[in-house]
Amino acid sequence: MSKISIGINLILSKLGSSSAQFALGYTYYEGDGVSQDYAKAMKWYRMVAEKGDFLAQLFVGLMYYEGQGVEQDYTEAAKWIRKAAAQGISDAQYLLGLMYYEGQGVEQDYTEAAKWIRKAAARGISDAQCFLGLMYYEGQGVEQDYTEAAKLWRLAAEQGLAEAKYHLGVIYYNGQGVERNPEKAKSWFRLSAAKGNEDAIKALAELFPS
Repeated sequence: MSKISIGINLILSKLGSSSAQFALGYTYYEGDGVSQDYAKAMKWYRMVAEKGDFLAQLFVGLMYYEGQGVEQDYTEAAKWIRKAAAQGISDAQYLLGLMYYEGQGVEQDYTEAAKWIRKAAARGISDAQCFLGLMYYEGQGVEQDYTEAAKLWRLAAEQGLAEAKYHLGVIYYNGQGVERNPEKAKSWFRLSAAKGNEDAIKALAELFPS
């Protein structure tokens, strides 16, 4: 961003322009035309977040989570990420679910984790689909259901997620939620291994030695 553009955004931000304030936050966060300064980025992002902007709320939450420009604070991170998640932002929903799963900034609650991760999965977030599949596989926060796990992993695998392809290999090899089929298992392991998944590479070596 040019010095003139930065100056214009600074003037507009002081007049209350949310788009200009967000742009300044981004400029300082990335160090685009100015010295990178997370504290200044947080200042401008927070101004916009407090007006209800979902993207700014997510950025503020992430910066609290990482301790960028502020002291690391998982509770504050969860607070801001929740605001974005409540507005239907799928990435925020997935992150909030993970925080409930890990008990970061909130009390650990697998049921609440599954609730938020499911919302993100329904919007097509492949990582959320894969993680929710694991929760169904293990029976964490949901009733154990191998068939549902298989369904979710297939959705994620269709988007190219290597981890999901590995999990499909496992359930086809074991016959969990699907009819046992070692050849299909081998195929999914190969697809996953081709993307560098170490578990799939190990599974091929151990289960299908050439």
